Amino acid sequence: MPGIRHRMRRFALALRATMLPAMMLLATTSLAAAQEPSSWDMCNNEGKAYPPDIVIYGCGAVISAGGSNAQNLAVAFNNRGLAFRAKGDIAHALADYDEAVRLDPGYSGVLNNRGVTLHDKGDLAGALADYNEAIRLDPKSATAFVNRGIAHRDQGDLDRAIADYDEAIRLDPHYATAFTNRGNAYREMGDLDRAAADYSAAIAIDPMNAVAFNNRGAAYLIKGDLEHALAYYSEAIRLDPRYALAFNNRGIVYRDKGDLDHAVADYGEAIRINPRFGNAFANRGDAYRDKGELERALADYSQAIGINPRNAVAIGSRALVRLKLGEIDQSIRDYDAALALNPGSAAALYGRGLAKQRKGDRAGADADLAAAKAIRPDVADELAKLGLE
Repeated sequence: MPGIRHRMRRFALALRATMLPAMMLLATTSLAAAQEPSSWDMCNNEGKAYPPDIVIYGCGAVISAGGSNAQNLAVAFNNRGLAFRAKGDIAHALADYDEAVRLDPGYSGVLNNRGVTLHDKGDLAGALADYNEAIRLDPKSATAFVNRGIAHRDQGDLDRAIADYDEAIRLDPHYATAFTNRGNAYREMGDLDRAAADYSAAIAIDPMNAVAFNNRGAAYLIKGDLEHALAYYSEAIRLDPRYALAFNNRGIVYRDKGDLDHAVADYGEAIRINPRFGNAFANRGDAYRDKGELERALADYSQAIGINPRNAVAIGSRALVRLKLGEIDQSIRDYDAALALNPGSAAALYGRGLAKQRKGDRAGADADLAAAKAIRPDVADELAKLGLE
């Protein structure tokens, strides 16, 4: 079974905290009873009956009419901002949120929503400022506390993240997403028992919560409990058959159990659902390599690198396969690239040393092999298990 550290590398990205959907606040205006929806009907989008384009049209009509008071106009700009964000149009969403804040500076919901969108943009400082103000205006907003917790977590401040999730749970003890995100923070701190307890709480609150099942599976995988991990990942997939991350993670369990055919099938399904899932390509490459299907492994690693050219692990894995195929020069080039991205990779240094050895570069080989063993004394055993000595 591969070491815990290696497993964490392969599925860590599948466990990012789930950002809450931004909160939609409805205007306090009566809705027409006519069969044809009014502009406010479309803008409010009660029950999420309309797609984003219709919401944008309805809110635009309300805004253009200009007859509403400042608070209602702020709601229209907020709701149109939500629709723009749903379409991935961050610039127009932020412009609408800015206008909503100008019209109604005390509107805590729009500050929360703008914070989420700034977070999407990577502006964590701006997001935190908006979440802080939203919480000042509405200290009982569990949503704002969760979103601020996610921002703290993305800054690497897990203690503050947990404090915010604690407050969200105090305000709303049935907030499944708050439990899931706090579980993620505990998992990243290495407190797997607390993480598992939070995932279980999220599942108890929302038995259809596929994310919580997936993350509970991850906690078991880190512990090395493959049977429980398999059961939780399978339940996540049953609840959401298009959950690419869960298929990828279940594939890891199958590979660790030695069931390479099922691993390849699960990675393939993750890729079918999300053709840009670079880690799934890299993981399937590992499974093909273990099966001895080196050409297929090479193709998958190349796909992973094409999606993310800075994936040092995939580049190093492709280098190893090229070395096994006898493509010495290409292997050395890949190891050089992997080490440029991660100079402390013992596996890449040792693999390049073996490649130089086969090329007849004795001095270069000895230097790389010695450097690799200085970083990790057991590196030779690791590569020997992969067929390189």
